[in-house]
Amino acid sequence: MVGLLGKKLGMTQVFDEKGNVIPVTVLQLGPCYALQVINKPDSGYCALQLGFDERKTKGLTKARSKFFEKTGIKPQRFIQEVRLPKEELGDCKVGQVIDVDVFKDVARVDVQGTSIGKGFQGGMKRWGWHGGPKTHGSMSHRRPGSIGSSADPSRVFRGRHLPGRMGNQKVTVKNLKVVSIDADKHIIMVKGAVPGCDNGYIIVRKSKKKVKAHK
Repeated sequence: MVGLLGKKLGMTQVFDEKGNVIPVTVLQLGPCYALQVINKPDSGYCALQLGFDERKTKGLTKARSKFFEKTGIKPQRFIQEVRLPKEELGDCKVGQVIDVDVFKDVARVDVQGTSIGKGFQGGMKRWGWHGGPKTHGSMSHRRPGSIGSSADPSRVFRGRHLPGRMGNQKVTVKNLKVVSIDADKHIIMVKGAVPGCDNGYIIVRKSKKKVKAHK
């Protein structure tokens, strides 16, 4: 298994053997239920559909309610697909419970979450602009100013930094070190920050990027 669903509980700090302070994020991973095994030629890929965080049946659509009745699993609030190699997918079955034990031998993980939404923001907050002159009658303290040429090319180039919606985007933080795992409470601690607010849903995968050794 290379991925698991969970939620971000918050941040705290722990101490290592030498007494150094390590800032960590506490994550609750699982227990997740295998809802569907995707291994069909027409799909073009192999994956395992996981469900996390049990919810009430009230409010479910008829199609979703029938789906959970067919699988025999209680309704889940957070449902995502996790890609798996074809050889590992053969051992997975619908209804199987997957918990944090799958990361017991993993040193580093990638965490994907939705960043905190900050609404519509100006360029100085969104992109870190320095701003215009502050004195001598200037009226363009926080304005964008000129954003393109006139006759040629007579348009604004794609990717220009401008005011707009900030946050509320899918963000992945890679190569976070696993500090500790508590299998009984389904909790894992990783060094550093994780995108999203407290109690926000996340996807944790085994990191594929190799870490360079320090000389």
